[in-house]
Amino acid sequence: MSEKTIVTKLHLIEGYKFNVKSDLEYIPELIVDEIKPEGEGTGPNPTRLLSTAVGHCMSSSLIYCLRKARIPIKNLNTTVKTNLYRNENGRLRIRSIDLQINIKVKEEGKNRINRCLTLFEDYCTVTQSIRKGIQVNVQIQ
Repeated sequence: MSEKTIVTKLHLIEGYKFNVKSDLEYIPELIVDEIKPEGEGTGPNPTRLLSTAVGHCMSSSLIYCLRKARIPIKNLNTTVKTNLYRNENGRLRIRSIDLQINIKVKEEGKNRINRCLTLFEDYCTVTQSIRKGIQVNVQIQ
């Protein structure tokens, strides 16, 4: 199995606003920020980016399976609800992430969709990594 390192660089603009650059030149830069009142709200904050990553990964994994099975998709909409709480030290944390995926496939694919519905979650890199816990190493220079 091959391993790969993805490099994302953040550059402080001001306040809590950062410019984000991907290691892929064709991906446009992104502005991230904290929500008001701490930040200016000029871009998504980390919690919203995580919600987006989970929703996009799960939706894409389902689409990939359906396309491999040659099941035509009519429509797909995903709603992600990220539930926050304060821990014993009063720090904001994510308790859970709830996804609602609404999918419509063409009639000829309806009888074959169940296999994809049982498989697709296992292929979502982000969700499966979060579920298992991700080691985070921090170095300050």
